[in-house]
Amino acid sequence: MAANAIIPQRLLQRLDDLGDVLAQRGDALALLGLGSVGVDLGRLDDHSDMDFFVVVDDGAKQRYLDSIDWLEQLHPVVFSFPNSIDGRKVLFADGLFAEYAVFTLGELRGASYPPGRLVWQRGDAPAGLESAGRVPGPSPYDDAEYQVNEALTNLYVGLHRERLSAMRFIQVHAVDRLLTYLELTEPAAGPKQDVFVVERGAERRFGPDALPFARLAPGYAHNCEAALAMLEWLEARTEVSDVLAAAIRQLALECDV
Repeated sequence: MAANAIIPQRLLQRLDDLGDVLAQRGDALALLGLGSVGVDLGRLDDHSDMDFFVVVDDGAKQRYLDSIDWLEQLHPVVFSFPNSIDGRKVLFADGLFAEYAVFTLGELRGASYPPGRLVWQRGDAPAGLESAGRVPGPSPYDDAEYQVNEALTNLYVGLHRERLSAMRFIQVHAVDRLLTYLELTEPAAGPKQDVFVVERGAERRFGPDALPFARLAPGYAHNCEAALAMLEWLEARTEVSDVLAAAIRQLALECDV
């Protein structure tokens, strides 16, 4: 494939090439693509990366974790580091980025992940490996009232913190709760992009009318304004505790975070 081919084509080709490499090794069982290179190919774009699982025979896992020679058969790797006990993040010399995990069959069946896309499997591999893991179940706290109260307490606690901690409580944690609240109460333009990451695709799915992100997350030096904007957003949509709202408003008007 030409070096200037667009990233989606290059990512898919690299996965296919990886399947060919694994097929020659003898100790690999399957290759699964995940996320935008998995079953969600519709959201694959020039900003996507290559998320995948390699399923290997018992006893082979450590060889795949200790060495990246099998990846370098595809293309030179200029940066890599072990980001979990099961895998690595790597940057190829041509700019493609990958994140992967290596599992035995038993580990794969015990893992929690949405269904993937079967890129390659050995002839003796069992059927259904792409959906062998446990699909994450709904949270027991997935109700609107919980999300509202959690957001309010994030604001309250954040306004008592030093600036960096305040920013995270107000402009990260509370915003996550607002996104989940919208997920539960208002229709979105399209399904959730990532079951593990609530903010993925938020702008596309909800738009600035539903969530004015510029006001809700204005940055490190604007926590007081962000807290007031978030409180107003909640009050316009649902009932909130008068006591907590008054306390948040007072803190935001007096705060210097």
